[in-house]
Amino acid sequence: MIQSLLEPDRRRAPAGDPAIIARSLRVNRPDGAVLDGVSFEVRQGTVTGLLGPSGAGKTTLLRTIVGVQQVNAGTITVLGHRAGSRQLRSRVGYATQEPAIYPDLTVTELLEYFAAVLGCDDGRVDEVIATVGLDEHSRIRVDRLSGGQKARANLAVALLGSPDLLVLDEPTVGSDPRLRRELWSLFDRMAADGATVLVSSHMLDEASRCGQLLLVQHGRVLAQDTPANLRARTGTDNVEEAFLSLTEGSS
Repeated sequence: MIQSLLEPDRRRAPAGDPAIIARSLRVNRPDGAVLDGVSFEVRQGTVTGLLGPSGAGKTTLLRTIVGVQQVNAGTITVLGHRAGSRQLRSRVGYATQEPAIYPDLTVTELLEYFAAVLGCDDGRVDEVIATVGLDEHSRIRVDRLSGGQKARANLAVALLGSPDLLVLDEPTVGSDPRLRRELWSLFDRMAADGATVLVSSHMLDEASRCGQLLLVQHGRVLAQDTPANLRARTGTDNVEEAFLSLTEGSS
């Protein structure tokens, strides 16, 4: 069962203030723009789902938010600082779609290494291992884990510092339904404590669990709203139909 990763005495900025502000973002590649004038805001204390088809620019947008993507035009501010600023290193957790973890370490050794880098308490390692359901694999080398288990280890690294902003690229891929449900419950608790969670996903059933949805296609923002408002706006019965209505209308 997932345990709380939140520090009870940790003080966050008031919920509702902007956690991310993007204005006219543009990222170019030789064959065209990956992000083409993207503007949006994400409020603190929310769980926001980033949805879009393959090639829509989701991963590039997440990389821009954490400051590892070169931007050709526009601005992006994260927690009051320029994206990628030194002040954000201990405040932003990032889990990439392809696990960026050391394969020759055990799960425990991997997390102990990153805990030392972040200056986390010793007990944090065992806590996040339990959170992502890797208790029985803690002494196994990362290169011997399944794809889904590697994704969990990658998520554990992002959770270590109890971040103010958690940026997750397809975090539940390879997870069984029970773990997926528990992870989303964790995201909800983090948001209730004032943290901000931004999750990209291609699973539209997960989209309905988000407080806000950010829909992208062809490097542009199609809509940002609550799932209920998107359904009402498109006259559809579920998020999947609303998404298809908006994306088909923009193609």
